[in-house]
Amino acid sequence: MNSIIEKEKKLSLALTKLKNLNLENPDLQSGIEELNQKKNQLEIEKKELEDKYKLLREDYNNLSKKIEEMQNKEKIDKRKQIEFSEKIDELNQETDTLLEEIDKWQT
Repeated sequence: MNSIIEKEKKLSLALTKLKNLNLENPDLQSGIEELNQKKNQLEIEKKELEDKYKLLREDYNNLSKKIEEMQNKEKIDKRKQIEFSEKIDELNQETDTLLEEIDKWQT
């Protein structure tokens, strides 16, 4: 009978210890907390980088448009310069022709 009572006491003590046993690992909890903090920090940095990328992309698009406009303006200016040169050549030819006519009339 004594052994049954002792076994019952031991079993009761073991059950009490099991009930009081903390199944949570504090190292694991602190590790999870640290990972959550790092995750939050990375999400903040990601958002900042995405915002910066968006601004850079807009700047790139604006600069590309300006370059295209400048190239178009340069083409137009070159075309005008060529047309101007052609007009000058025409005027020179007409002047030469007129001078020849004047020379004919004078002789």
